[in-house]
Amino acid sequence: MGKNIVHKILESHLVSGTLAPGEEIAIRVDQTLTQDATGTMAYLQFEAMQVPRVKTEVSVSYVDHNMLQTGFENADDHRYLQSVARKVGAWFSRPGNGICHQVHLERFSSPGKVLLGSDSHTPTSGGAAMLAIGAGGLDIAVAMAGGAFHLKCPVVVGVRLEGALTGWASAKDVILEVLRRRTVKGGVGKIFCYHGPGVENLDVTQRATITNMGAELGATTSIFPSDRLTKAFLELQQRGDTWSELLPDNDAQYDDLEVIDLSKLEPLVAMPHSPDAVTPLKEVAGTKVQQVCVGSCTNSSYYDLMVTAGIVKGRKSHPDVSFAVTPGSRQVFEMIAASGGLKDLIGAGARILESACGPCIGMGQVPGTGSLSVRSFNRNFKGRCGSTEAGVVLASPEICALAALDGELPDVSRHGDPPPVEPATEIIIDDGMIVPPAPEGEEVEVVRGPNIKPCPVNEELRDKISGPVLLKTGDNVTTDDIMPAGTKVLPLRSNIPRISEHVFSQLDPTFPSRAKELGGGIVVGGNNYGQGSSREHAAIAPMYLGLRAVVVKSFARIHRSNLINFGILPVEFALEADYDKTDQGDELVIEGVHEAVRGGSAGVTVTNKTKGTSFKGRVALSAYEREVIMAGGLLPFTRQQA
Repeated sequence: MGKNIVHKILESHLVSGTLAPGEEIAIRVDQTLTQDATGTMAYLQFEAMQVPRVKTEVSVSYVDHNMLQTGFENADDHRYLQSVARKVGAWFSRPGNGICHQVHLERFSSPGKVLLGSDSHTPTSGGAAMLAIGAGGLDIAVAMAGGAFHLKCPVVVGVRLEGALTGWASAKDVILEVLRRRTVKGGVGKIFCYHGPGVENLDVTQRATITNMGAELGATTSIFPSDRLTKAFLELQQRGDTWSELLPDNDAQYDDLEVIDLSKLEPLVAMPHSPDAVTPLKEVAGTKVQQVCVGSCTNSSYYDLMVTAGIVKGRKSHPDVSFAVTPGSRQVFEMIAASGGLKDLIGAGARILESACGPCIGMGQVPGTGSLSVRSFNRNFKGRCGSTEAGVVLASPEICALAALDGELPDVSRHGDPPPVEPATEIIIDDGMIVPPAPEGEEVEVVRGPNIKPCPVNEELRDKISGPVLLKTGDNVTTDDIMPAGTKVLPLRSNIPRISEHVFSQLDPTFPSRAKELGGGIVVGGNNYGQGSSREHAAIAPMYLGLRAVVVKSFARIHRSNLINFGILPVEFALEADYDKTDQGDELVIEGVHEAVRGGSAGVTVTNKTKGTSFKGRVALSAYEREVIMAGGLLPFTRQQA
């Protein structure tokens, strides 16, 4: 039976386990990636393990999230990250060098390698044939210390691409089509493996757009083969020596299959407030918009910005539209400047932002009340843009550019064909903003500002968990809902006591004070609980407030892992109907926790003392997860192992 490229990489990196869907496996990690919103805590955790140097082939610490220095906190975190990276043997990408995923794709991606990143959009490097997986910061710290990454062997979904894109259709529309078919929870426990004749009609940055936004499916990751186009990309980056061919066998097998004819795709958009609220653009054309943003780690490549510049060249953005553009990296910034694209964007009235995440995480460019923002980003969850009173539409850079000119979602039939973009034949290479690690043995002082506090460590798992239902949520609650981002909260990422004051603030501003007053408790939720960002703060901060268990219909992958990593018991309703019988304020008791956890897949009985009823819950844990959660989380478990 032929092998697909996912199984080829997993086989070559397998440390333990069997490659059968649902079985627990552990894999060796070649590279790690962190960014400043998650990296400070990850490096504090790495230091707590008392391992002197990273043991991966490459570890890179990026600064791209907390860029607005409205107080001392962000600048202090950046100084800490630079000094600790130099000390422990990691590379450091300085503020202004670019968004981690775009820079990593350009300067560090390597076909066939395993990349683990403390950001949910780490799969971007799957566009260069890496098995690139997003995880919590503590998982990255363990990998940097030489530990394996544990996960359930995913189902491999083959996505066969045929034909070539035409007209105004773009790579963005490929992933929007997959989201339309599979939804934001349709990828949980799965890897999407793109193959087929249509692959050769997509370059690496187009592929990266697709793999980046595969995170919105809830997928473990997404990946493309390594072929002649991958080789051309790496050679252009003067890294041709890192290329190796990685193709599926002719008779490669997949657990599931989707077929997409690229020639039949039309422009699509995701309407507020979910990436899977996908509709054909023609059905919503004419809808007025007040803001347009091009950029983010999804669509900020040289091509993306040059096609945007070509569309708006010689014209002005609509007077009712605020138009902003973010180059994904300093390399992209310099390239569009050298080619004249930057001049065209400025001439059209675009506000050029620094190479950072920016508006995507509510860090500036917050839309006005009641307005609609069209963005070439990956997420449009309610409130993520910085305002719960605005809506965000996700679209390709091409459609964003037309919307900036028209002041509305465009009717592409009125605009002819998109302008051609000549591919770059030479790239400006300057790694002067990437600081190398200090030679081993060199003394380096780690700089710690007053906002940097140690990571709290949970106690061992209790055999009896009891407490009130502090909050009951619906389906598809995001990590933005649990632990918001934005200019107010992000600077507190290295200070858990402070950031815990904002837990669930978008859903219930009283949550932190009630949790403290009641001594902690339990959260009840619906399906796909914890979707979105990999931010482990959505587990650490609730743990700090006394959260002991989360009882839901189903979990998103990364957040479930983060709950286990910090000793919070993940329980699923055995019968979803019991969700409707449980209310906020009910006093719940879970007994026999140790027996259930040690049993791996045994259930627990949850007693509702308030209503005098009980229901069954599932506690499905792998052998590794059982040990971790019994210890109170991954940090105390790792200390025990050491």
